[in-house]
Amino acid sequence: MTQRVMVAMSGGVDSSVAAALLARQGYAVCGATLKLFSEGDILPEKTGRPCCALSDVEDARGVARRLGIPHYVFNYSDRFRQQVICRFAAAYRRGETPNPCIDCNRMIKFAALLSRAMLLHMDCIATGHYAQAAYDTRTGRYLLKKAVDRTKDQTYVLYGMTQEQLQRTHFPLGSLTKRAVRRYAAELGFDNAQKPDSQDICFVPDGDYASFLVDTLGIPAPPGHFTDRDGRILGVHRGLLRYTVGQRRGLGLSLNRPMYVLSKDAASNTVVLGEEEALYSGTMTVKDVNWIAFPALTTPMEAAVKTRYSQQEAPATLTPLAGGRVQVDFQTPQRAITSGQAAVFYQGELVLGGGTIV
Repeated sequence: MTQRVMVAMSGGVDSSVAAALLARQGYAVCGATLKLFSEGDILPEKTGRPCCALSDVEDARGVARRLGIPHYVFNYSDRFRQQVICRFAAAYRRGETPNPCIDCNRMIKFAALLSRAMLLHMDCIATGHYAQAAYDTRTGRYLLKKAVDRTKDQTYVLYGMTQEQLQRTHFPLGSLTKRAVRRYAAELGFDNAQKPDSQDICFVPDGDYASFLVDTLGIPAPPGHFTDRDGRILGVHRGLLRYTVGQRRGLGLSLNRPMYVLSKDAASNTVVLGEEEALYSGTMTVKDVNWIAFPALTTPMEAAVKTRYSQQEAPATLTPLAGGRVQVDFQTPQRAITSGQAAVFYQGELVLGGGTIV
């Protein structure tokens, strides 16, 4: 029996080629584009082109028409606001620096979409992510592995996938390079073959997170004090939302030496500054951990760890703590470890799991 696959089509070249490859391989394919927000709701009096815009829907629909497959548009704007945008805002209010793309993948693309696909009697879903899924017959678990094109690998934002989601998800681009994907799209005559990749958070296309939080969502950002590590006041900041760990530029202070943001304390509305060497830490704690390669961490183990999407992995020891948390001890201190960001654990090409930095 032909397997029925619903492909999440964003209107970009990656998801378009994913749909084309599956159709060529004989799957019964349909496309689905997710409406996550209204541009007027999130971009009042601002310029910028977010993904999930009306033009993206039209691009996806055009590709589906060329492929001769059905295309649907699903409205998840309320769910996206509650489970992604509101969580993003709440994290910033706590003084954290969140990654909303991870929440979107976990709660929308691989939860809500899969549920909708099952309701429509699909067998599975597919996306244009650069990643690979596999089944381990020895352990009976579904695994997440890095893409062949390491420069485009997106497993960092997929660490939250469950066993059911991995079982029912195809990643057709996992064995391809970005160059090959664009070439294939051009051969098929897709209008989006050279469409640029999205760079910023989709609902903040101009990258000005602070203005979005303050002006659009109405999050308060009262001024407070810059201090050094000893609590001495160095000046006045313009609101915690406007700073992130590791930041040096844009502090608005005249100091006799370079100073960096070391931490933010929401309770006291304080931004702590210090020299660059103080940004380095050899240990961190990770919460809300999702394990993929095995059910749970029970004994210490060695792994490679990423604390930011674009960062190289660093060797470390993972130690289980109470409440499912994990202590990470790096062999070499890491720069600007930031609460709210994701920590993802690897062994070679295999994703062990990941969680949120405390």
